[in-house]
Parts: sequence; structure tokens; C-alpha cells
Amino acid sequence: MKEPKKPVVSKKVLLPFILITSLFAMWGFANDITNPLVAAFQTVMEISNVKAALVQFAFYGGYATMAIPAALFVKKFSYKKGILMGLALYAVGALLFFPAAQFEIFGFFLVSLYILTFGLAFLETTANPYILSMGAPETATRRLNLAQSFNPMGSLLGMFVASNFILSALESDKRDAAGELIYTTLGEAEKAAIRTHDLAVIRDPYIILGFVVIAMFIVILVAKMPKRAGADHTIKTGDTFRRLFKNVKYREGVIAQMFYVGAQIMCWTFIIHYADNLGIPKATAQNYNIVAMVIFLSSRFISTMLMKYLNSRLLLMVFAIGGMTTITGVILIQGMAGLYLLVATSAFMSLMFPTIYGIALENLGDDATIGAAGLVMAIVGGALMPPMQGAIIDLGTVGSMPAVNISFVLPFICFVVIAIYGYRTLKVHPKLEFKQK
Repeated sequence: MKEPKKPVVSKKVLLPFILITSLFAMWGFANDITNPLVAAFQTVMEISNVKAALVQFAFYGGYATMAIPAALFVKKFSYKKGILMGLALYAVGALLFFPAAQFEIFGFFLVSLYILTFGLAFLETTANPYILSMGAPETATRRLNLAQSFNPMGSLLGMFVASNFILSALESDKRDAAGELIYTTLGEAEKAAIRTHDLAVIRDPYIILGFVVIAMFIVILVAKMPKRAGADHTIKTGDTFRRLFKNVKYREGVIAQMFYVGAQIMCWTFIIHYADNLGIPKATAQNYNIVAMVIFLSSRFISTMLMKYLNSRLLLMVFAIGGMTTITGVILIQGMAGLYLLVATSAFMSLMFPTIYGIALENLGDDATIGAAGLVMAIVGGALMPPMQGAIIDLGTVGSMPAVNISFVLPFICFVVIAIYGYRTLKVHPKLEFKQK
């Protein structure tokens, strides 16, 4: 007798699934309202691209700092308490934008983002394995891809707010008839007034976000959430780390995830710089980021559907090769065609994070909570690689090529690493696992 198909999400966990899935949108919003701040701070604070990229270093560095403590907290207590702790830290970090704007100190903004991402580290470390646990293991990767499909919805909203309520309202980005920035030609008193105005523009959406997160905290607090069946709350990190380190597929998955996040953040952060090199203002350039996210979202749903028929490992490898192809055009083509290819790269990035995540965590059992933390720590790729790309962009030109074009060699290398991981999980790891059995 043929067994009935197991649902991706069963009715008994539908409400908790919806609540936790909404968190994916909330950290997507934080990610993509923050990306354009690199360009905004670079202008209004009159700092280099390398220093401005510390926005990403602080933002994604918070993940690396807090992922393991978050995993230990969740293992000791529960998924629900991990979610609540994440939301609390998220709200505190967002509300700290108020004093940061009052003092007009770039470092204060970095600290605020750092604390905010302590909360995001808790949320991602908890929500991803929580979603995987809400049903049959056979449908876990599809379930996570479905939940992750709502992440770019939050990202789109973040981009929309950044474009329409931050970048378009910045006085420091006004240009003269020749397309040159007016701000750099002004006296100190005029600059100070504009700086105060622009930092308040940057501040306000984060304050509103802080109160939205507090409301979500209350909803999760009163909601009845499923518990882990037979969960082991004892913490034996030494044994867990040894098992994880010996797991080749998991270990390589952490590396692939680090390079993926680096590629994603570089492509989405420096799309504004790429467009700026073509003479396109920041607010207009951000619209290309929004188009990229629409493509990313559409491709996420399409790739989730394709997983019903094609091996997720094969799709990962093929999509990584697609990313290598478009980024090659971004590097070599000087003009709008290069910008269009940079936008199109988002189609190939769409399935990578949840697919790498799901493959790496397969069959880890109770080690999955700490394993998830390792994959969240891999988000540090988004902290380390943008400053490297910013340093290349600051060169101005490399030979006869604009440095901003050459800088996309870094995302190209990232896609090569992901393609190799896709190939190895498809062809090499199954043989290793068969031998171990």
C-alpha cells in the first residue's frame, strides 16, 4: 500500500509556523534597510568606503558573536524563550538609534547595529531549526525554503523604506546640474545642519521598527508554541563540537554558507556604488536593488517548486554556476548591461541560504541546535567581505577598469566555492556516507 504524502506543514502547527515564518520577514527587513546605510553614512559622515563598510562589519559581526551563546541558551531552555530573547535584543538595538542620532557619532550607530544583530542571531539560530522540526524530516528542506521565501518580502519592505523614506530624503545626496554632490562644497556650519537632518532621517524608521518588534514580542509571549519532543536540555558542547567537526558535509556547509552570505551582502550593498559609477543617484540606484529583490523572491518560490522534481544539491550547483556567469558580465562590462547582470544575479542567489542550511543540518539529531549556530556564525562572511570590496572600490581604477567592476571578483570567488559544495554534496558526500554505514 502506497504511503500518503507527508505535508510540508501540517494543520496542527500552522499557526506557530506562520508566527515563526513572520520572523524571517522581520530580519529580512533589518538586513535590507541597513545595506543602503553604507552609502548614506559614507556621504553624510564624509568617510571612506572602507570605514562606511564597517556598518556591515558591525551588523554581521553581531551574528558571529552571539550565535553560539544563542544556541546554548536555546538548548538549555526552549525555542520559544530563544525567540523572545532575540526579539528583546532586536528592539533594544533599534531603539538605540535615538541616542546615536542625538550624539551624531558613527561609532554609536555601529554599536546599535551590533546589539540589534545579537537579537537577529538569536532569531536565526532558533527559527531555522524550529521550522525544520515542524514536520517530517523528508519535507524539512522544502519547509525551510518555504519559510525563507518570506524573508525577501521583509527585505523588499526594507528596501522600499530605505529608498522612499531615507535615501530620497537625504539632503547630503543632493546634486548640482553637472551631477556632482553639493554637500562636499559647503561650509562646516551648513554641513552640520544637513548632518543633523540626515541622521534623524536614518534614525526614525529604526525607532518605529523597535516598537513593531516589541508588539511581536508580546504576540509570541502569549501564543502557545510547540515544544521539542524528547529534547535533551543538557549542555555537552565538547562532544557536540567534536561530532560536528568530524561531519564533512556539515563542516563544508559552514564554509559554503560563509561565502554565500558574503556574496549576497556584497552584491546588494555595492549595487548602489556600481550604479553611482554610472552617474545614477543613490535613491534611484536603490530601485535597482528593489528589482533585484523582486527577482530573488520570485526565484525563491520557483526554486522551492523545482525541488519537488529536482535534487536540491543539483539545483545548488547549477544556480552557483549561473551566479558565476552573471558576475563575469558585471566585471567585464562597463555600462548599464553590467548593472542589469548584477540585478539578475539575485535570481541565482535565491535558493542558496536555506538549501545549504538544510543540507548541512541533515541527520544531526540533537546536535542540530549547535549546528544551526555554526551556520548562523557563517553569516560573518557578510561582515568580513564588504570591507574588502570597499577597499578595492576606494582604489578608483585598476588598470583601465573601474575598481568597482573589478571588486566583483570577490562575489565570483564565492560562487565558485558554493558550486564546489553543491557538486560535493551531490557526488562525493553520498559515497562517504555509504562507506560510513
